[in-house]
Amino acid sequence: MSEYQRQNRHASAQRRRSKRRHTPHISVFLFLIILLYLIINLVSYTRSSAVAGYEVRTGSLSGNQIYTGIVLRQEEVEGSEYDGYVNYFHKNEDRIGVGQLAYTVDESGQIMEYLSSASSDDSFLNDSDYQQIQTDIVTFLDGFDASSFSSVYEFRDELKSSVQKMASSYILDDIDQLSGSDLSSSIHECTAKNTGVITFNTDSMAGKTFDDLTSEDFAPASQSALKKTEFENNQLVVKGDPVYRLCTSENWSVAIETDSDTAKALVDEAYIQVRFLKNQETLWASVSSRTDDTGGTLVNLSFSNSMIDFCNDRYVRLELLTEQKKGLKVPNTSIVQSDFFLVPKDYITTGPSGNQGVLLETYDEDGVKSIVFTEATPYSEADDSYYLDESVLKAGDVIDKPDSTDTFTISDQAQLTGVYNINRGYADFREISILYQNDEYAIVQPNSPYGLREYDHIVLNASAVTPDTIIYQ
Repeated sequence: MSEYQRQNRHASAQRRRSKRRHTPHISVFLFLIILLYLIINLVSYTRSSAVAGYEVRTGSLSGNQIYTGIVLRQEEVEGSEYDGYVNYFHKNEDRIGVGQLAYTVDESGQIMEYLSSASSDDSFLNDSDYQQIQTDIVTFLDGFDASSFSSVYEFRDELKSSVQKMASSYILDDIDQLSGSDLSSSIHECTAKNTGVITFNTDSMAGKTFDDLTSEDFAPASQSALKKTEFENNQLVVKGDPVYRLCTSENWSVAIETDSDTAKALVDEAYIQVRFLKNQETLWASVSSRTDDTGGTLVNLSFSNSMIDFCNDRYVRLELLTEQKKGLKVPNTSIVQSDFFLVPKDYITTGPSGNQGVLLETYDEDGVKSIVFTEATPYSEADDSYYLDESVLKAGDVIDKPDSTDTFTISDQAQLTGVYNINRGYADFREISILYQNDEYAIVQPNSPYGLREYDHIVLNASAVTPDTIIYQ
């Protein structure tokens, strides 16, 4: 091969290698396409909101329904008619009628000494009395719950009252036997002036009504400062001193303090069930409420039976057995208020693709009018109007009524309560109807026409987004 041919072959080989080096390979194009896609997504990500989502599930709210209430009764505190030593002839919580002996007052103070010496060798309790005391003890032990030890003190007071009644009846018999003696002339028998349940105690809130209460009465300090007075046999009194309390009606109530929203919900119920933690008794109560001078909201739960079970209580713990609202549970942070235009239903039509919208009048730069179908999805409806998104229309826009020469100018607005649905990757407003709400969550109506479905995903913090925001979770 000549030298010329070798050089020519070498030059041809170089050109082929150079051509191969400069011919773009398909992998390069693929790489560039992927790179461009990543850049676009990166830009979109930097311009979008990274927000937390929340999956909507069916649930219920079980807020704190336990309160400390103030017992209110129709009650009279009776004062002594004489100076001297008082003795009683009923046990605590006995029913007493008008004119029935309630207590005696010994002006001399010698009657108890006389009776003590006269019966020093004999017990004033007979076999029937002991049998009654034994029955009371057995009954108490059968129902005793160690987790409620305060019942021991209540039983102690009841037993003491029973023994006091038994002793007083013997005292009265002995007094009758002393008729005509110097001792009998110093004893005055005092009768009840009204009918009711007699109790041998009172406190500083006796006689208060619902209208008298303020928020301060429910404070722990007020509960601790409540002044209580116990009345006992052979206690020295001055004329006018309180000697017993009479509960004169089966109608009574318990007042509680709560927030205005809860009070409104309770009043709307009209009647609710109340369980008392003291004895687990459940009663129906009618409900009323008022606001005190300090702005506190008070609720009165009124009853027409079982007063005697609580005639010695002033503060009681109770639970409101209100019906639990069930539905879709959403956080309060997801709830937002949004403005919409109100458009008559007659002006909504269907476009070529089957979507709803309006016939919007538009004008070009030469002032030539044209009618353009503009997609506008309703977000809710009233009796004769739809709620349309503000991002599609603006105040002053004119829309035409289908198959008519009538027009309507966009102006009226109204608010809807809702959340942002993010099932499609962007913030889409959905109306909600709140059934019940506490400080953290709301229960909303499920499967409403413009609302939520179970397992929908919504924005957890609605303040972090705006309508149509692209969402990256």
